[in-house]
Amino acid sequence: MADNFVRNEIGRPEAARRDRAMEGTSHCADLLFELGTEELPPVALKKLSDALTNAFVEGLQRANLSHGPIHAYATPRRLAIWVEACATAQPDREIERRGPSVQAAFDADGNPTKAAEGFARSCNTGVEQLERLTTDKGEWLVYKIQEQGKPTTELLPGIAEESLNRLPIPKRMRWGSSEAQFVRPVQWLLFLLGKDVVRCRLLDTDAGNLTHGHRFHHPQAIRIDSPAQYEETLRQQGKVIADFEQRREKIRQQVTQTADAIGGQAPIDEALLDEVTGLVEWPVPISAGFEERFLQVPHEALISTMKKNQKYFHLVDHQGQLMNHFITIANVDSPRPELIKEGNERVVRPRLSDAMFFWQQDGKQTLYSRIDSLKTVLFQQQLGSMYDKSVRVAALAGNIADRIGGDRAQAEKAAMLSRCDLMTEMVFEFPEMQGIMGRYQAKRDGETDEVAQALDEFYMPRFSGDTLPQTRTGIAISLAERLDTLVGIFGIGMKPTGDKDPFALRRAALGVLRVMREHSLALNLKQLLEQAVELLKPAVTEANCSDQVYAFMLERLKGIYLEQQIPVDLFEAVAATRPDSVADFDRRIGAVTTFKSLPAAEALAAANKRIHNILKKSEERIPTEVDPNLFDSPQEQTLFTEVQQKGEQVAPLMAEAAYEQVLQTLATLQEPVDQFFDHVMVMADDPAIRSNRLALLNRLNRLFLGVADISILQISYSDAQISGR
Repeated sequence: MADNFVRNEIGRPEAARRDRAMEGTSHCADLLFELGTEELPPVALKKLSDALTNAFVEGLQRANLSHGPIHAYATPRRLAIWVEACATAQPDREIERRGPSVQAAFDADGNPTKAAEGFARSCNTGVEQLERLTTDKGEWLVYKIQEQGKPTTELLPGIAEESLNRLPIPKRMRWGSSEAQFVRPVQWLLFLLGKDVVRCRLLDTDAGNLTHGHRFHHPQAIRIDSPAQYEETLRQQGKVIADFEQRREKIRQQVTQTADAIGGQAPIDEALLDEVTGLVEWPVPISAGFEERFLQVPHEALISTMKKNQKYFHLVDHQGQLMNHFITIANVDSPRPELIKEGNERVVRPRLSDAMFFWQQDGKQTLYSRIDSLKTVLFQQQLGSMYDKSVRVAALAGNIADRIGGDRAQAEKAAMLSRCDLMTEMVFEFPEMQGIMGRYQAKRDGETDEVAQALDEFYMPRFSGDTLPQTRTGIAISLAERLDTLVGIFGIGMKPTGDKDPFALRRAALGVLRVMREHSLALNLKQLLEQAVELLKPAVTEANCSDQVYAFMLERLKGIYLEQQIPVDLFEAVAATRPDSVADFDRRIGAVTTFKSLPAAEALAAANKRIHNILKKSEERIPTEVDPNLFDSPQEQTLFTEVQQKGEQVAPLMAEAAYEQVLQTLATLQEPVDQFFDHVMVMADDPAIRSNRLALLNRLNRLFLGVADISILQISYSDAQISGR
């Protein structure tokens, strides 16, 4: 991959850079490509840089041009690549064209046939100039020619053009009277191989050896004489830190040091750090603040405003409480930084004032008083309003709370209040505050801490890897909400197809599975799905809706286990028993994982596969009971006795869900099972004896199926053992 060629050259001695510029051999030279533009989208900057680098390296590889380390650069006004020791020409290569066989090329007198003459003409040569190649399939005429490699300067324009065309740009723009299209108007093009300019015209811009420095500190053109001088020249003369990672880490260090000087800490959001890195070429930290009165507003709203709208880094004290200070990164080293500070404080103040106004206005109504307003908000045409959904979720949440040791009344109340914050001004202005605003408002309304916390946990987990709800009430309403959505949308025939999932059902299913699994909740998933179906009637029109949702969730659960390196066959073995709860599924997975490591596992898996095939092929009705009077061999009696004993031993273990002990107990059946198949013909001629033996095998099979279908396990065994006897 191209990424393997990228090297970090931070701190490389200048003398070494100059040495590289001297181009140590005549067969390679450093390559520099820089596209200068108007300010690029900051969020997409790193992605564009990586894509350009990867595409350029792939182009060099396709052209068979060897090279050394690759250095990628990205700033708001440029995308650049420095390739060390790039070959100045393709290597020469021998081209071999194979023609007709010698037998077909010459007649009995040794004269060339039309086939030989035609092949020679296509190669612009005579038959006498053709060579012969002997292979294991015969002797052939061949024509060999030495093709000289093309100069790199002829190939680079095409490589660069294709790399630019492949960039992930959703919508390209034109500028001026030019017909060229790019994400932003192009201002200059720097393209060097060694000290020579790669003559070409890309995006209506002629290549040269000039770059430009910082828009304010050094807007003039800067001549680059050698690719190795590029980064340092821009830094020293142009006041531009071209390396994205260097600039990023410098900003991190600046924010941390500035926060320490103020007496606080800066919780750095990595996505915000990337975006700010994409906004500046010469980062300068500026600390500023706002009035303490704004700290009355929920801190999440203030932080959202500072991060999302202003790209500020907020500060917290050593207790983790928000401070009335923030840090902004300027793109200019101003002689009067206080003006930048004042300007940023002046800009953020109205936004914070708006947040305070919304907070104060929302406090004039309780969450409970907003319940009826949910009747005016449609959830889905066939499934009713947000109020209807809240009523269903409350009923289901109450049932869940009863089963997990929660408080039914609190769960039902929290479910009814869970959407009320959607009707507040705060959430209307800051959608990311849903749930968080509910928690704050519930506390203002005098609700219990459990209910208030549950209103925030209602939305958890919001994304993959997010925090899970912790309170019993929060768990109940979080599960109920997602189960109602899954069953409702499946019930009206709108299940996800391909990459279309407008109701985020995959995320909802994963959320339910994570909560149930990581909290080890012994909840019967199939029963909960059936209850959700009952609550949704008569809207549910799909037959077997709960079974469809259960199968959909099993697929999501398979993905979770695959991420944890659980083999597919092991998952399928457990899934075949359709466990009632996710926690039970998890215990079975652990038990079968242990079973696979037992010495008897291979033989028993083979035997179960054999039993499965025999029972599947049998067309007769298998008796429910085994009649010992029909046994005509000691092996039958021994297996029957062992199966009876093991059945009695594992019954209490199954009741305790001690699946690992169950399988360890059943593993001792290997010897009697092997003896049975070595000495007993299952498909006997006598119908009564045959049916009795099938009943015995069926009883043995059911013992294992109490935990998993181990016949599905992919354990090495010979094909001869699989066939029914």
